[in-house]
Amino acid sequence: MTTTEKLFHHIKRQVGKAIGDFGLIEEGDRIAVGISGGKDSYTLLHILEALRKKSPVTFELIAINIDSGFPGYQKELIEGYLQQQNCNYVMAKTDSYRVIEEKLRPNSSYCAFCARLRRGVLYAQAKKNQCNKIALGHHLDDFIETLLLNQFYSGTLAAMSAKFDSNNGQHIVIRPLVYVEETKIQEFSRLQKFPIVHCSCPVVGLEDQKRQQMKQLVKQLARDIPEIRNSMISAIGNVQHHYLLDQKLTIENRTVE
Repeated sequence: MTTTEKLFHHIKRQVGKAIGDFGLIEEGDRIAVGISGGKDSYTLLHILEALRKKSPVTFELIAINIDSGFPGYQKELIEGYLQQQNCNYVMAKTDSYRVIEEKLRPNSSYCAFCARLRRGVLYAQAKKNQCNKIALGHHLDDFIETLLLNQFYSGTLAAMSAKFDSNNGQHIVIRPLVYVEETKIQEFSRLQKFPIVHCSCPVVGLEDQKRQQMKQLVKQLARDIPEIRNSMISAIGNVQHHYLLDQKLTIENRTVE
């Protein structure tokens, strides 16, 4: 078995485990897969399509790309790949770039505003294409970094969810790569030679410094604790409520007593 095949089967097993653990995919689902042109979304689509072909559960996939209108965004590379793979897909053109430039308030987050606009378009496209679920490419490291960011900067004990209701209440959002480490995705993407397309955002790299700090922190800790990523992702799903300083739980317990 080649390195590519071993990595493919490893990622597929992890995605299959996530689907089973969290009930991510069910009979008759029509799933909109967000495709940005990055390594994560390509890997997600590739693995879900492989699972779909052999799954005893019948479900459909439709790849949806959101073009925010940033100058230089090479959407044609993404579309060419989707055509080559015979994928069912939608290329959604928006004027988000113009809206951001005109409406962004001083000292507001460029990335957060852009994400809200992209999310709204993705929800709208999912509805238009009769999808009941939306699959996003967040991986294990994203979950861990979000946990640390919330602890260090927001004072909350929260990460991400593998399955949750969308903001508009019309879709279920799933994250099948929850158990897959970013390094595995990076290597798989390189071996598969995915046509990586950067978002061409004018502030890319300027607003994610805190997340990069968390990424480096985990990387440093992993040198002494090799299994730290698996331990931390397990911790997110193994919450000991009575050993936390959550006043709401204390009040509820007093009420019961």
